Amino acid sequence: MASTQEKATPCCIPKAKDDINKKTSSSSSSTEVFQNWSLAVGSESDPPENPIPKTASMATLIRPVEPISDPPATKTTTTKGISIMTRAQTSHPLDPLSAAEISVAVATVRAAGATPEVRDSMRFVEAVLVEPHKHVVALADAYFFPPFQPSLLPRTKGGPVIPSKLPPRQARLVVYNKRSNETSVWIVELSEVHAATRGGHHRGKVISSKVVPNVQPPMDAMEYAECEAVVKDFPPFREAMKKRGIEDMDLVMVDPWCMGYHSNADAPSRRLAKPLIFCRTESDCPMENGYARPVEGIHVLVDMQNMVVIEFEDRKLVPLPPADPLRNYTAGETRGGVDRSDVKPLQIIQPEGPSFRVNGNFIEWQKWNFRIGFTPREGLVIYSIAYVDGNRGRRPVAHRLSFVEMVVPYGDPNDPHYRKNAFDAGEDGLGKNAHSLRKGCDCLGYIKYFDAHFTNFTGGVETIENCVCLHEEDHGILWKHQDWRTGLAEVRRSRRLTVSFICTVANYEYGFFWHFYQDGKIEAEVKITGILSLGALQPGETRKYGTTIAPGLYAPVHQHFFVARMDMAVDCKPGEAFNQVVEVNLKVEEPGKGNVHNNAFYAEEELLRSELQAMRDCNPLTARHWIMPCLPYSSQIDPSAVLFISNLD
Repeated sequence: MASTQEKATPCCIPKAKDDINKKTSSSSSSTEVFQNWSLAVGSESDPPENPIPKTASMATLIRPVEPISDPPATKTTTTKGISIMTRAQTSHPLDPLSAAEISVAVATVRAAGATPEVRDSMRFVEAVLVEPHKHVVALADAYFFPPFQPSLLPRTKGGPVIPSKLPPRQARLVVYNKRSNETSVWIVELSEVHAATRGGHHRGKVISSKVVPNVQPPMDAMEYAECEAVVKDFPPFREAMKKRGIEDMDLVMVDPWCMGYHSNADAPSRRLAKPLIFCRTESDCPMENGYARPVEGIHVLVDMQNMVVIEFEDRKLVPLPPADPLRNYTAGETRGGVDRSDVKPLQIIQPEGPSFRVNGNFIEWQKWNFRIGFTPREGLVIYSIAYVDGNRGRRPVAHRLSFVEMVVPYGDPNDPHYRKNAFDAGEDGLGKNAHSLRKGCDCLGYIKYFDAHFTNFTGGVETIENCVCLHEEDHGILWKHQDWRTGLAEVRRSRRLTVSFICTVANYEYGFFWHFYQDGKIEAEVKITGILSLGALQPGETRKYGTTIAPGLYAPVHQHFFVARMDMAVDCKPGEAFNQVVEVNLKVEEPGKGNVHNNAFYAEEELLRSELQAMRDCNPLTARHWIMPCLPYSSQIDPSAVLFISNLD
């Protein structure tokens, strides 16, 4: 992920159309982790011959080395209003892979192919950073990168160990062999010289590779486009569309959906897709909502490996829903309506610039500090979250926060909707479908953007500019009190820092937001927008399993389950496992001697000691919630909690 400093301008006015949507093509001991690194400093009780002056900062202990792929750092502390700290000497262990690193990783794997046929059939589904051991991260944050805090490391006998360099970064690649229909996972070691090489003269080192049986990797946009073309060229399909009055194939939209696993016929030994069909009314209107005209009754099954239609049946003729320009995306006056005209301009300005500071992917704001990452599957990842708490210093809160999956089951048992059970992260990738954000529309105020880099299906590198947005927001009242005797009042406004990205998966848009507050709260928010996945009805027909929203058109009932993975580390150093998961429920005291007035209730805490015990449901009747305190004893439960958040449409 690249930091785009020049895009952080204090402008909240929408830009021209050509400025938007830019898109171009484990666990080991600390001894094992550090065994190949050199010692640089003696123990605190036995100082070296030439002790470092007490006034020297930790950053001066190691000679800085500028990254090859980035320009030399300057002493400028501000860039267009945003405070920029001194650059770190090289890529942080948690920084996402750069475009150059992805290129080298792909070239390394391709070169390792046994034959030209194998190399030509390689399709690159994902190239992502192999996240290092937590001890490596702590070491980097102690001596190489901000926050430069040696206290992050556990004390060792004989004094601190300062390596001369960090271990090489590694990339994990998921590769699909189109010829053999095999999926393999490769680990490639990179180095600074590898990362700076784009021409392939220097390659990384293959650490491991293995074929994973009985799986299919996520589908790619290139496959989707090819599948659509294959279906639209299939003669029986063209004949079926002709029966429905459609002869112009440019009007037809084919959305490939993963097959699912309903029987042995759907086994992952084959790469299958069952497309959904929609149809627009005007081929020259790119903003027309084609999803408002679903084509029902056509069964298509596509072999995505060989790109051929293997099953086709025109089962039922259902009339297309009538055309209605009011269902389109365009401005109101272009479709017979009127947009609101009584909304006055709202300007969000920060004359002195924002309150956050940025160094690469490291963010500091209002006692919070953390790192931003990005993956093709999850999208935004927040690392190394900590809070500076007065004289208690920097208190770790979490090692990693992200949304790892989203499941969308549909409740209509009719064909084709019973097969609609999307795993949008695993089957498509939230990060790979992210947007280039538009200032003044997607984000408002003083914005800091970050770019994201991915491999495409053929091994090229694509960059999504302005992929992640960082900005501050006013959030109403944080605290207020008025003394009724004096009439005097005190009030504090609330400010929050928001990190976000937005992605499109077929018809739906999802906005993922991580909010950091001044009262020590972290909030995850998901906004669902876009277009419903609809079905067509016969004249006069209604469906029990959906809602009729227009003549001949209904929305099948479905849910969105968002799965958040939270690797908590409250007041924990690397290797410590003091965090517990405690469930809190409201309990009403039974009437009796201890509750003579029959008004008593209290909060009851229960320690969840295993993952099985921690499989819990929400219960608003008891105000059920969970806390993760740091306790002086360990539990069997993994502190990497997984939280399911449900939304019913």
